[in-house]
Amino acid sequence: MNFPSSSDNTCWMYLLRHGATANNLARPVRLQGRRSDPGLSPEGVSQAEAAADFLRTAPIDSILSSPLLRARETAAPISRSHQHEIEIVDGLIEVDVGHWEGISWESIEVDYPEEYARFVADPASNGYHGGETLDQVAERVVPCILEILEANVGRSIAVAAHNMVNRIFIAEMLGVPRNNYRNIPQDNCGINIVRYKDGKVKVATINSTWHLNGGS
Repeated sequence: MNFPSSSDNTCWMYLLRHGATANNLARPVRLQGRRSDPGLSPEGVSQAEAAADFLRTAPIDSILSSPLLRARETAAPISRSHQHEIEIVDGLIEVDVGHWEGISWESIEVDYPEEYARFVADPASNGYHGGETLDQVAERVVPCILEILEANVGRSIAVAAHNMVNRIFIAEMLGVPRNNYRNIPQDNCGINIVRYKDGKVKVATINSTWHLNGGS
């Protein structure tokens, strides 16, 4: 792939969701927010290595990560490939899913029927039980990532973050209502390419998984 070169008025961001953990691979999937901090599963490690290999020729000047282990382990092979230290950014941490940490949606629907119904109807205002709303996620994530982009004008960066962090940021940039966040796919180690030019954001690619499916 021919990666874009940075220019004086542009920042290119390669925004990744972290590789798979045991919670992500469980069937049914278990919710995983900021209250748990597992590392990557063997499959997740392979995904992170594949992402790093895909980005090997990209002109990456900085590597940033959420403080959670699964994100840092995803950034690690990119760091080794490009020989840059990982910068930890607290604002990139995953959503707080409250009392639903480690529980499947199927169990939540049974055990928390009222809270589940409110969340499904309006997650922007009625968030995870005991955790954040999507509005609250947007309030911290969007300014955080915009600040990162502005600080890196003239450079290209890789950012390892999370499912909801990425979804909410991309939704905001595309004008997608937050309650429709599920329409924005974010696979483990999927890569989103974002251009920040003259103070404006363009989402160029959403959730590319070519590198995870035998592509190069």
